[in-house]
Amino acid sequence: MKVVSNLIKDIRRHYAETLRHIYDEREANSIIMLLLEHFFGYDKVTLAMNPELRLSESELLTFHFAVKELLKHRPVQYIIGETDFCEMTIKVNENVLIPRPETEEMTRHIIKSCSLQLHYDIIDLCCGSGCIGIALAKQLSDCSVTGTDISEKAIATACNNASINNVEVKFLTDDVLSPSDIVTSRQYDIIVSNPPYVRISEKKSMHKNVLEHEPHSALFVADSEPLIFYESILRNFASTLKTGGMLWFEINEVFGKEIVSLCKQRGFRNTECIKDFNGRDRFVKSIKE
Repeated sequence: MKVVSNLIKDIRRHYAETLRHIYDEREANSIIMLLLEHFFGYDKVTLAMNPELRLSESELLTFHFAVKELLKHRPVQYIIGETDFCEMTIKVNENVLIPRPETEEMTRHIIKSCSLQLHYDIIDLCCGSGCIGIALAKQLSDCSVTGTDISEKAIATACNNASINNVEVKFLTDDVLSPSDIVTSRQYDIIVSNPPYVRISEKKSMHKNVLEHEPHSALFVADSEPLIFYESILRNFASTLKTGGMLWFEINEVFGKEIVSLCKQRGFRNTECIKDFNGRDRFVKSIKE
């Protein structure tokens, strides 16, 4: 069935129905509004005040092709090339993970735990799009931020995001499992990481839009070594954290107790597991004594 007219109200109704077998009604409508605002600048208020607004034939074609990509389970953030994160626009593509609400929640926790009167030397390990480090550089009045990732394409995306958001962040291609002296020879006030933590065995419970489009190297770890990234960070970076400095991890909810134990084994006594907005163990915070 083709869309009955070029009226946006008819277009919204038609494509919401088209997407219903992939998304629920609320999510389908939200995605459609996101596409209308991104491509044509129409928000809900504008559409409510102008019910007879129409798309041109070329605009309708643009919208149609975007929906075709959605039907292939491609995430809408990749289709429009960006997402919102801590009141910023972060560019995303298939070389980086789409920032999750949980990651934004951890970033806000970090910002709240900092004093605006102090200077912070910060490193963001496995930085991906750079969203965490860029948000910290944007929100904290005096800080020096470094971000590292093993993917050169991810680093290129992160550099672009720093430029777009008018902040200075030093991004380096580096392997957190075998870090270079460039990053381990410095001292930091904050170490933060959202490393790969989804076990291969958990793939079966994940949606196609994640499995078929987002970079697996940034998502998955072997079932036999689920904590490999946390172990490496603690082994290589614990000594780089200043006394009183903070270590923040985003984690797989299954391993909260284990990661807290790892931190304590490395001399972090003030360690806690923090639940996310869904009530799941999602973050570990440690303070070096």
